Amino acid sequence: MADIESTSYTKQRILDAAEALFAEKGYKAVTVREIVKTAGCNIAAVNYHFGQKRSLYLQVFEYRWIPRALRVQEAFRQNLEKSGSVDTAGIVRALALAFLEGPLSEEERIRHNQLMARELAHPSEAFELVVKRVMRPFIKEVLELLRMSVQRPMDEQELVLSLLSIFSQILYFSSARMPVSLFTGKRYTSGFRERLCEHIIAFSLRGLGMGEEGEEC
Repeated sequence: MADIESTSYTKQRILDAAEALFAEKGYKAVTVREIVKTAGCNIAAVNYHFGQKRSLYLQVFEYRWIPRALRVQEAFRQNLEKSGSVDTAGIVRALALAFLEGPLSEEERIRHNQLMARELAHPSEAFELVVKRVMRPFIKEVLELLRMSVQRPMDEQELVLSLLSIFSQILYFSSARMPVSLFTGKRYTSGFRERLCEHIIAFSLRGLGMGEEGEEC
């Protein structure tokens, strides 16, 4: 039992070290020796648990990035259920809160965003994995909710672009906290995050051609 626990603990340490280094420096700039030194183990342990560096990188997404993303998605569903509102404003609010207030710690949020920013700049198999397991199913889920809530006729492309625009706002205000604080003079307090939610909702409804209460303009 002790050996099993020790082996599992070593694997988690390697994943933690690898994730931090990949997020900070990018895949190409990180060496296995650097990961080993940070994790406090030996190269044999990396080879045993992960094989090559590429496999370790993909497992960082499998066991760290994807579970965090799924927690944010679950927070969206819980927000929607708590609000009891599946109108357009309620959907946007639940989505904004999941990212702005969400279940991630500050350290998790930063690392999460850094990893994805590097993947967007230089896509790899990890991006394909994320699209398949996280992005595409969630976009489909939210798109169905939005399709039922929007009152005016919209073709499929317009609806998809509208949803992507909503996501873009939310992701920007979630990830670009330093410039947002710089230009608004506001810290990301609970009150300011609520203000951002209201702004995102109002901006999104206007973009969808709807009034503040969700009626067609």
